[in-house]
Formats: sequence, C-alpha cells, structure tokens
Amino acid sequence: MPTFQILYFASASSYTGKSSEALPAPLPLSRLFPLLEERYPGITEKVLGSCSVSVGLEYVDIPDGPAAGNEVDERVIGEGEEVAIIPPLYDIQSYFQSSGWSFTQK
Repeated sequence: MPTFQILYFASASSYTGKSSEALPAPLPLSRLFPLLEERYPGITEKVLGSCSVSVGLEYVDIPDGPAAGNEVDERVIGEGEEVAIIPPLYDIQSYFQSSGWSFTQK
C-alpha cells in the first residue's frame, strides 16, 4: 500500500505517543485533520488547531469549512512525501526545556 510519512513534534508527539508514522497515500490535504481526529480523538481541538503543517519543505494551509474537498486544484499528499505537524514556537521551546535544553536571548 502506498504511504506518506507524517512527523509529529512537541505536543503533537506527546498526544499521539509517536514521533512519526506512515499514513495511506494519496490523501487530499483537506482530509488530513479528519483522518488524524479519527485515529486520535480530540487531537484537532487540543493540538492541531494551533499547529502549522508542512508538506515537503513547504508550509501549507489546511482547507476547512463547507468548501473543503471541493477545490478543483486541492493539494494531494502523494506517496513518499513527508508531512510535519509543527506546534507553535512556545510549545517547541517548552518541549526542549523539559528535555534539559536551555534558551538564552542575545
């Protein structure tokens, strides 16, 4: 079965209990959050609502609302691609601090 790799950082990793996993491809971008919600109930409200998403090295907007999935040119996550769920900077900073890292301002 064709798959793509999804990477979870900070609170996304804590919520899923994973740093990454393979998901079925192809997948329309508008189906990403609903698929994750099916696998991890509550993740949309508690984590995904404040996260950024990248496909490859490009940040993307997740389509939502009544028109989601109806766009003719909707982005589709293809086989072998890499998707990252990236929490806000303050979440990443607290994650690293809890792992023993320290941050200083210049």
